[in-house]
Amino acid sequence: MATVRNAAILTVGSEVISGDVENTNGSWLARRLATLGIEVHLLATLRDDVDVIAAFLARYAPQHELVLVTGGLGGTPDDVTREAVAAAFGVGQSPVVELAERLHARFAPRGLGEYAAKWANLPVGADPLENPLGGAPGFVLQNVHVMPGLPSEMEAMFESIEDSFRGEPIATWRRTYRTGEGQIVDVLETATNADDGVSVGSYPRFGPDGPQVEVVLKSADAAALDAAKLWVEARLGERVGGQE
Repeated sequence: MATVRNAAILTVGSEVISGDVENTNGSWLARRLATLGIEVHLLATLRDDVDVIAAFLARYAPQHELVLVTGGLGGTPDDVTREAVAAAFGVGQSPVVELAERLHARFAPRGLGEYAAKWANLPVGADPLENPLGGAPGFVLQNVHVMPGLPSEMEAMFESIEDSFRGEPIATWRRTYRTGEGQIVDVLETATNADDGVSVGSYPRFGPDGPQVEVVLKSADAAALDAAKLWVEARLGERVGGQE
């Protein structure tokens, strides 16, 4: 059976909490991690608050192999992620001199040299991550990887480091059946309890033509997924007939 690694994703930003900005980063990362063989066990969003973010990381970073954090790396007063990560690990912050010099030189022509250099003030012990499309660098401290909140910058930064996470992809099988969950719950329970490394999900919806259930199986073990798929298809075929 393939070993599936786990991850937590934290999106930082009061604008996300308030609903002013959609949390597309969390969804994008969860899908991308699945292709690398990493299962997301926790997806959270927190406001721009040093104590709240630090408490979250102190609690959940030790429980996961990988933690991805997005947002709060700019230079405005509400960008507190660097400070929060430092607090979570009980370390201070210190400028990465070479990085600060490069940022200063790059942004000085726009009159923003001093402003940009502050982005290099990272938690002690952190390794910087280059930002291919923007200014503020990300960084890695132990198992916590911190990236910008702007989706284009976050995605580019993640793509630059994702090979270090790569494993056996988590494959997905999904089918929609014209039935309600109550009519197939015993099949779903049996599949869930099989303990074969296959996760089982069911997602009902109701339309003018009656109830439908999308059944979703996921696994990094191709053989186990194939066996579970054949079993579920056979049982549901007997129970409710053909799929959509």
